[in-house]
Amino acid sequence: MGLTKAKLIIEKETGSKTIDVLFNPSEYQLTDSASYSEKKVPGLDGPVIQYISGDATELSVSLFLDTYVSNTSSFLPVSVPGIGGGSQSSDVSEITREIAETTSIDGSLHRPPKVTFRWGSLNFEGIVTKVNHTYTMFTESGMPVRAKVNLTFKSLFSPKDNKRKSPFESPDRTKYRTVKDGMQLWDLAYAEYGDPDLWKVIARENGIRNPLDIKAGQVVKLPAL
Repeated sequence: MGLTKAKLIIEKETGSKTIDVLFNPSEYQLTDSASYSEKKVPGLDGPVIQYISGDATELSVSLFLDTYVSNTSSFLPVSVPGIGGGSQSSDVSEITREIAETTSIDGSLHRPPKVTFRWGSLNFEGIVTKVNHTYTMFTESGMPVRAKVNLTFKSLFSPKDNKRKSPFESPDRTKYRTVKDGMQLWDLAYAEYGDPDLWKVIARENGIRNPLDIKAGQVVKLPAL
């Protein structure tokens, strides 16, 4: 089996674009985290930590790009000043610019494009949140031909898709819940629908104008979606 090259697949409005990297990364980092809020309760020595939700998985990876073609077909070290460069060499910044554009809104999509980093068993689909590109090799004319690109991704998260993986109750029928001490409407929305932003649906159904104006013991109607 031949060497598998890491690649970026950028899904734009006009179609997908695949960028192969010259050298596979030596490592990549996946970060999982969760968000919590602190609630101060009178009479306690410290705040009560309340779980809000899990955060999107983050991927950090460094890619190496090279468009240099030697006149003598020999591989010259990066440290050689005033490197010649063959006529077939191209500007590597054209590739890094394409990667950097993944942080910008793409046409009628009204959002940055989805980007997939694929290498071996890793198939990470997400959006690029940060791009840092460093140019390390140039031709005599100053054209960059080698670059290191540090990328940070966040995985795409769909509450609807995550719902199928989480042990929430079915939201397809109306239910009633009793508010417990310290509970907020977004807690109910997340527990019932898997999406804390749907607290507005609960508030509208129960005629609640101020989401903070609920009390322990209050019965709240959770409508079917």
